Amino acid sequence: MKIVDGLTLSSGHRALLRPGEMVAVAEGEMHPLPRFFYEIDSWEHAKQTLLTPHFTLSELITVDCGEADLLLHTFPHYVPCAVAVLARYLEEFRQRVETPVYVAVNGGYRSPAHRLSQPPNPHLWATAVNIYRIGDTGLDSQKGIERYARIAEAMGREIYVRPYGYAPGEADDHLHFDLGYLHSSPRGFTED
Repeated sequence: MKIVDGLTLSSGHRALLRPGEMVAVAEGEMHPLPRFFYEIDSWEHAKQTLLTPHFTLSELITVDCGEADLLLHTFPHYVPCAVAVLARYLEEFRQRVETPVYVAVNGGYRSPAHRLSQPPNPHLWATAVNIYRIGDTGLDSQKGIERYARIAEAMGREIYVRPYGYAPGEADDHLHFDLGYLHSSPRGFTED
């Protein structure tokens, strides 16, 4: 996949993706938005691009009309490079649960302009997914979500899973799996 520096994109894309811009994600917690992106030239390209043996790029970038601007509905699409790291963790998770893992529409990468992107969250870094089904099990119960949350959390301290519940920061109809605000700078690029 072609890698691009977000600062070289069109003014329209820069306004929507805000590459490298510092954002407040919580009280007193600031992180730079992704600056480096994979350029995806077509939906067919996204469907054919295997990030791991069981996850295509398309599964992690599927969005609906929640993207606020028509520019983000057309190709090329730009996806933060950290999506490849997320896919590796999802592959390990799939191996541990020994069955397919299904990511919800809008459950992977979302641009900063997406209507579900406020407040900013790891989906903007392409380091979070909302899993709605594992094998034949729909994740819409406390028992199911907590069972798979324990498996995900056992993979490492860097994995965060939202607790079951209905309050802000909780999930009652999916497993929210994230790696935080991962910064990915590919070789051959400089941040100066």
